[in-house]
Amino acid sequence: MDDEVLVLQGLQRMLRPMREDWDMEFVESPEEALARMKEVSFDVVLSDMRMPGMNGAEFLSEVMGAYPETIRFILSGQVDPKLVFMCIGAAHQVLTKPCDPATLKSVVLRATKLGAALQSDTIKQIVGRMDRLPSIPALYVELVELMHDPEVSIDDVGTLISKDIAMTAKVLKLVNSAFFGIQRRVASTADAASYLGVDMIRSLVLSIHAFSQFESVDMEGFCMETLWTHSVQTAAAAKVIARVEGAGKQLYDDAFAAGMLHDVGKLVLAANFQEQYREVLQLIKNKNMGCCTAEQQVFGASHADVGGYLLGLWGLPAPVVDAIALHHVPDCLGQASFTPLAAVHAANALVHRTRGAGAGASSEEVLDLAYLAELGLAERLPEWIDAMKQKQT
Repeated sequence: MDDEVLVLQGLQRMLRPMREDWDMEFVESPEEALARMKEVSFDVVLSDMRMPGMNGAEFLSEVMGAYPETIRFILSGQVDPKLVFMCIGAAHQVLTKPCDPATLKSVVLRATKLGAALQSDTIKQIVGRMDRLPSIPALYVELVELMHDPEVSIDDVGTLISKDIAMTAKVLKLVNSAFFGIQRRVASTADAASYLGVDMIRSLVLSIHAFSQFESVDMEGFCMETLWTHSVQTAAAAKVIARVEGAGKQLYDDAFAAGMLHDVGKLVLAANFQEQYREVLQLIKNKNMGCCTAEQQVFGASHADVGGYLLGLWGLPAPVVDAIALHHVPDCLGQASFTPLAAVHAANALVHRTRGAGAGASSEEVLDLAYLAELGLAERLPEWIDAMKQKQT
């Protein structure tokens, strides 16, 4: 949807090669789009931001309320940042305008593939409608925008973080914890950003936002602090494993991000389906059932499925999404090389084993030794464990 006819015609030409694969409709106003959506079910909506009357953010908010299962993208050019941030709660992703054909095709294909993999329509609707976790925090968006500036400095990043008091407290608490093994006290967000790096800071912002949104979740057998601690430990361990394997910075940053967010699906399920999640916890406790097995029985999807779907909609890198979605079933990826998934799968299982994350651990937390052997990594376990222990001393 775009109110500029020439732009709309350009989109039609650009997407013409996809007409055998996609059913597409092009409209010039939000009113026309909403009327059409009453008649036909759409998987994806792509909207311009600036339009007379109802702007793109307002339009997508209407779509979110009426058609929560529809994936929502917004195209934004050089506009008022306040207008961009208006759409954060309503759009799954914000794409820069003009958007090249390859990028547009890629994001739509990835998002629809994620939806197809998640068979539970109820879960897709809940994730689509939620106005908390699926709303990427504005601070994260600002960080991404800041990184587009070639002149950006670590001090700039630290200054941005310091604007959010709660985020500042969380970042400094985390960076000074034993998980990172820093020998001196870090007292400023600029120092924290300098030590951790901007990519890791962005991962922390996302994960802190996710956990802080659901601090009110209160049910027997579900401890937010324990889940947070396990996520931090898994992230740190995944990064250690990636470094031991000589992976590059991008891979171990991706491994860290996926480790921080690998259990975010549990938050989504526990916060939005409290009664059903109590059933999950009872199955785990009384039937000695694994967490994913219990979730599949109750919801038709596991926390890994939900987390991968949600963060895929956010547009996180494919290796991060794969690691989140498949951390219990790594052999499903079909890649015979060391990836963030391999690091997170191993880190999750080893943290449960060595740190006693325990009461919640199950057979699902056991290392897939056949998978590691296929990668030629099974014999590396002792070195990974030693490196994890050294990081904590």
